[in-house]
Parts: sequence; structure tokens; C-alpha cells
Amino acid sequence: MSPFLLTRTLPEDATDAALRADVQQGLTGTPKTLPPKWFYDAHGSELFEQITELPEYYPTRAEREILVARAGDIAAATRARTLVELGSGSSEKTRYVIDALSDLHTYVPVDVSESALTQAGQALIAERPGLHVHALIADFTASLTLPDTPGPRLIAFLGGTIGNLLPVERAAFFAAIRSLLSPGDALLLGTDLVKDEKVLVRAYDDAAGVTAAFNKNVLTVVNRELHADFDPGAFDHVALWDRENEWIEMRLRSRTTQTVKIPALDLAVDFARDEELRTEVSAKFRKEGVRAELASAGLELAHWWTDEEGRFALSLSVVR
Repeated sequence: MSPFLLTRTLPEDATDAALRADVQQGLTGTPKTLPPKWFYDAHGSELFEQITELPEYYPTRAEREILVARAGDIAAATRARTLVELGSGSSEKTRYVIDALSDLHTYVPVDVSESALTQAGQALIAERPGLHVHALIADFTASLTLPDTPGPRLIAFLGGTIGNLLPVERAAFFAAIRSLLSPGDALLLGTDLVKDEKVLVRAYDDAAGVTAAFNKNVLTVVNRELHADFDPGAFDHVALWDRENEWIEMRLRSRTTQTVKIPALDLAVDFARDEELRTEVSAKFRKEGVRAELASAGLELAHWWTDEEGRFALSLSVVR
């Protein structure tokens, strides 16, 4: 077996088809929405990396703190020989777990970006002789088939990205993850926790305006890929806390009455003055809520670790 394999499970045109479907559905619905995954073109990914370094944005630092402190505990509890990471990106944070897993045979990063998978996978192999990397170009929110690798398996879903899924989507996601696990396998999950509203809103509306630029980048993506004529300057960035649902919403608020044309979809979209387009939901969690959602999918919460300030949690769950 080669130390680096790359398998594409997405058709070449899958990204374009998904964008078209999401824009068509999201901009003709009420309220108007766009999924947050479309933030992340090359420029959007650069902006997000800047966000993770901002003083207001605590989740990345808090999760890294837990991984540094608990990687040994994660390794001892799982003894994983295969590590699967969903939405792996640069695989930076996962390195703490990889280093701690003394019996690790194969790392399976899953991402839609072929370039990110290739760069991160080859870097890992260079740094860690003997490690096999089997990268998957795949959408982990769709049906996912994992390669035949040695168990036990540990599936990692970090960064609090689970919060971008609505409750019904989370239920489907956890059920899909459970179907991939066998007795002895585990799920490592990163969840941002409920906390003071001001702290949460600041994390998504920083003083430097980086998150605002990140939010508006979704319009640039639609312009480029679907030949739309959004004017990002005609929208204001909005971040607010929904107390009932316990999630942050990011929105783009139209500054004026306007019509946006999207020729690739033969679509014209009317915006009223102050009408808002929702671009992200980022749910925040409590321990018992996480436990209940996992249990509904047949997973048992076995370990729960937080950073010192209790802002973020990593949980380890096993097959019930």
C-alpha cells in the first residue's frame, strides 16, 4: 500500500451542482438563506485563518488547549489504529492526536478540497514515516463510505462545525456516523458551549471587521461561479444571539431595495431595504444536550473535556 492514496467520491461537477441547488433553493425561500460551506473558497479560507487569530475568537484556541492537554487521554481511551477526520482542512489540530496514537496505522482526512488534502497528507507522511494516509475527496454531510482500514477507528469532527447543522440535520449526521462505527470505535466531537451573549456576539462580529469580510465573501463566490451581480457593499454584516435556539446567526442585511440577477440560474432576486439573508447558524451546546443527541443516534458519551475557562468541549463517544 502506498503511504498516500487519494480517492474521489464526489463527481467532478458535484460542487458546481451543489452550489446551484443551494443558491436556487436558498434565495427563493423565506427567509432567504445560503449555507456556510460556500464561505470557503481560497480567499474565504484565508479570512477564516485570520479569524482564528483574532482576540475575540476563542474557539480555536480553546479547542487546541484541550487537545494539547488531553491527546494522551484520547489515545489511551481509543487505542485507535485508524483516525478519520471530517472536514480536515490543513489537519493542523489533529496532529496532537496523531502524535499521541502510538499504534496509529492510517489517517483518513475527508474534505472537498483536493489541494488541501494533498498538501496536508503529504506533509504528514514526510513528518511521520510509516503513517499511511488515505485521503477522501467527499462531502461528509452526504453518504460517506470509509476505506477498509484497521480498527479500532476514531472519527474526529472538530472545530465546533457540528453547530452549523440545524437540529434535524445533526440527528441525521449522528445517525450516519453511528452507521460507520463498530464496537470499540469512537467519535471525537468538538462543541462550542453556551456562554455570555456578549462574548458570543463579539466572536462573530470582531472590531477589525474580518468576520464581516468573511461573511460577505459568500456573495463574491456566487458572483464568480454563477455570474451574479451582488454588490457586497450593499449589504451589512449582522451577528446576533438567538436565545430560544441557543445559536448565533450570521446574516447579511440589504442596505436598500435592490434586485440581484443570477444569469446562470436565470434568476432575479428582490431584496427589500433591511431584508436579511441568513448565511450561518452556529449552535452552542450544553453537556446534557450533547449527551441526549448522541444517545438518540445510539452513541454513549464516555468522556467530556473542557478548556480551563469552560468555553469549549471535546467529547468522546462510543457505540452503545
